Amino acid sequence: MSAATRMLLSIVAIVVVALAISAFVIRGPGPLDFAGASTVALADYKDANPTGVPASLAKASLVERGAYLARAADCMACHTKPGGKDFAGGLGFKLPFGTLYATNITPDKDTGIGNYSDADFLNAVRRGIRHDGARLYPAMPYTSYSYMTDDDALAIKAYLFSLPPVHEPTPANTLAFPFDQRWSMIFWSALFNRDTRFAPDTSKSPEWNRGAYLAEALAHCGECHTPRNLGFALDNRRKFAGAMTAGWHAFNITSDKGTGVGGWSDADLASYLANGNANGHGTASGPMGEAVDRSFSQMAADDIKSVVAYLRSVPAISSPDLPATPAPPAPASHKDGGGKDNARGKLVFEGGCVSCHGWTGESAVSPVATLTGATAVNDPSGTNVAQIVLWGTTRLTPDGALSMPAFGHAYSDDEIAAVANYVTARFGAKGASLTANDVAKLREQVSQ
Repeated sequence: MSAATRMLLSIVAIVVVALAISAFVIRGPGPLDFAGASTVALADYKDANPTGVPASLAKASLVERGAYLARAADCMACHTKPGGKDFAGGLGFKLPFGTLYATNITPDKDTGIGNYSDADFLNAVRRGIRHDGARLYPAMPYTSYSYMTDDDALAIKAYLFSLPPVHEPTPANTLAFPFDQRWSMIFWSALFNRDTRFAPDTSKSPEWNRGAYLAEALAHCGECHTPRNLGFALDNRRKFAGAMTAGWHAFNITSDKGTGVGGWSDADLASYLANGNANGHGTASGPMGEAVDRSFSQMAADDIKSVVAYLRSVPAISSPDLPATPAPPAPASHKDGGGKDNARGKLVFEGGCVSCHGWTGESAVSPVATLTGATAVNDPSGTNVAQIVLWGTTRLTPDGALSMPAFGHAYSDDEIAAVANYVTARFGAKGASLTANDVAKLREQVSQ
């Protein structure tokens, strides 16, 4: 072998090793790696099966079990557009490089998944490969669903196939080049989709394992609450530390006591998941409000308890952009407290907000309307406050819960920025500094 050939092979080997190391660094740990490595195959696990449905549905039909699992996986939220038929798709996700539309997953044979075999369905749900072989974009959380068992995925399929077929073609995506090249997802999936099933951890309790399965394989909590890496995959080095999702701030849900949920009681966390409200911590709105109404509120109490137990174990990560201690109630007099120099914001608040929220932030109308202690109000970016003012909060749970009307059409971008800045200054730890341009951008990011 010549010296030139040896040199070339050495360079190739160095490049291959460098690429492998780079891929490992970019890929990072898996979502459950923080818990250790005391895992076994599900078939070898001796305690209660952490997958499937709760014990109360153990004797239910396949379709009934699938319905529960589909709710736990929050399928309807992404596959139903406002005013559209359930699961018929068409919801547009606005991205920096175009709009991506959710597909029809009713059993319609022409525009839905009516021609999908069991193998086709498993490939789509867990590997991101459609019936026709085309690749799905990871807006479909198949990297999380890959942890789902065959039985659970196929139960969901049975439920979907029990629904009336809806003939509803999916609008064409408007993604710019090169993001419109579906074939490129082959490489993305090879790097970021581990395509492995859930493996119980024998060092943890059955309740923890059930919570891990629900939070990771079904509810895919990390898809919103975990930041993204350079490849737009989940960066589990900062697991659940908070991220921006569809123009909303999905806050820190690690066990950090100051900026996460470590300081919440178990009852607070369970109430927030099941009802969308935890006194002293705020009310779920936007995508989280939808997740509560369509998913978590439909889950068994024991399953909510298991998710809480799992969240407790996620390593604490501090969010430097959030205050460690939320602001106390504001003064009773509108003449005192923060925001005094924001005349426009105060005027808008007085005209459209004070009747429900009060000047102190502790609502006399409903605990759901209390602002004191809410993470969104204490977030100095003011993002979620502005979004709530724009779009309101139409909640389905708990029964009789008040809904806040949308003011996006009633107020200008400048007025919405002003009132969001006022609310965060008066009721939060630090006032936001949103501009009309910021609000205009928030309008553009909401899925439709």
